[in-house]
Amino acid sequence: MEFLHPKYLYLLLLLIPLTVWYVVRLSKTQASFRLASANAFNGMKPGFRVYMRHFPFILRLLSLALVIVVIARPQSVSSWEESETQGIDIVMALDVSGSMLAQDLQPDRLQAARKVAAEFITDRSNDNIGLVIFAGESFTQCPLTTDHKVLLNLLNEINFGMIDDGTAIGLGLATSVNRLKDSQSQSKVVILLTDGTNNSGQIAPLTAADLARSYGIRVYTVGVGTKGMAPTPVNTPYGIRMQNMPVDIDEETLTEIAAMTGGQYFRAQDTEGLRQVYNEIDEMEKYLISVQNVTRRQELFLPWALAALALILLELLLRRTWLRSIP
Repeated sequence: MEFLHPKYLYLLLLLIPLTVWYVVRLSKTQASFRLASANAFNGMKPGFRVYMRHFPFILRLLSLALVIVVIARPQSVSSWEESETQGIDIVMALDVSGSMLAQDLQPDRLQAARKVAAEFITDRSNDNIGLVIFAGESFTQCPLTTDHKVLLNLLNEINFGMIDDGTAIGLGLATSVNRLKDSQSQSKVVILLTDGTNNSGQIAPLTAADLARSYGIRVYTVGVGTKGMAPTPVNTPYGIRMQNMPVDIDEETLTEIAAMTGGQYFRAQDTEGLRQVYNEIDEMEKYLISVQNVTRRQELFLPWALAALALILLELLLRRTWLRSIP
């Protein structure tokens, strides 16, 4: 327990002169009267009330002491020391083009990517994480935030058809870099996931990679999709049909992007492989940050105030009833 105003506790010293005054006053106010003989009182012992006659004064001293403690504002203090923890700024760039509906990952690439990304976000509670989506164009689905509940809700809202179809890898990376370029963090990362080759957008992937390098941003690229053919929903004159389509991932460009920025390229051919990719990135991206002291104060004056009030009421009750004195 601590006191917000400990100097007021010096007022407790006033109880000493108050006690001296009471003793001196008591010695000067002894009542006397004459009797022809005091033999009738021989052998009589003082009653219990005689010993209790000073009790109201003691109650008053205690109540004054408690009031002084209340004025000093007693508080309980919970404190956490400064410590180090892990936290970085991350932007996740997710391909939402039509080919992400291929079902070589279950239930499809897009839903598998969303699920594994959600697990990654949940495990990185100290990070600022943002979300960029891209297809034929790109935009920021969620800016950098530590409110991961909001981030997860926005991640779950991602679906095919939100933007024009295509695969603008360079534009998606450039948008991610734009979100990180003003970050003050000493560790800035983009995790870019795609299943195709760049065929849209005004920015070439390697140009965006050079831009990321200039801002000290590492880029981890993830190519998602099995090798060979993958069952993919395709629009036909007879409606949507599942057809085996070739998996065409520009691994050479994705590898070069990662190499230019100090990151790494990964290939995920199934959901478990994708989960392992994120686990590897999670292990590689550890950075210590300082957490400042946190102190919480809770007021404790109420019990002391109630105790003082109870003693005052008890003193008044005794003085006017059982211990009443007659002048």
